This record gives sequence, C-alpha cells and structure tokens, in this order.
Amino acid sequence: MRVAPVGGTAVQDHVALAEIELCGELIIAASAAEDRLSLESIDAVLRVGEECDTGPR
Repeated sequence: MRVAPVGGTAVQDHVALAEIELCGELIIAASAAEDRLSLESIDAVLRVGEECDTGPR
C-alpha cells in the first residue's frame, strides 16, 4: 500500500472544490426541505444564472 507523502505536495483543484461545495449546499437544502426540491429551488441553491468571476482568461 502506498501512502501520500507528508508535506505541501497536495494539489488543489479549484473546480472540484467548488463542485463539492455546491453539492454540500444542495444536500443541506434537500435535508431541510419537507418535500422534494423543485427545479427552481435547485437552481436557486446552485446559483444558476448568476454571474461568476472566473478571473482573467
């Protein structure tokens, strides 16, 4: 079995981290809802349609 080396060698994937954060927010919203989330509710949680700052291209 191989073990990851200790130290600052971890690579951060900012897209993956953002996706994980959105999934977490969706899970929280779904667990707080009394019924299934509507498509509009899901869009609101996932901030569909909002502009985002992707930085320079």
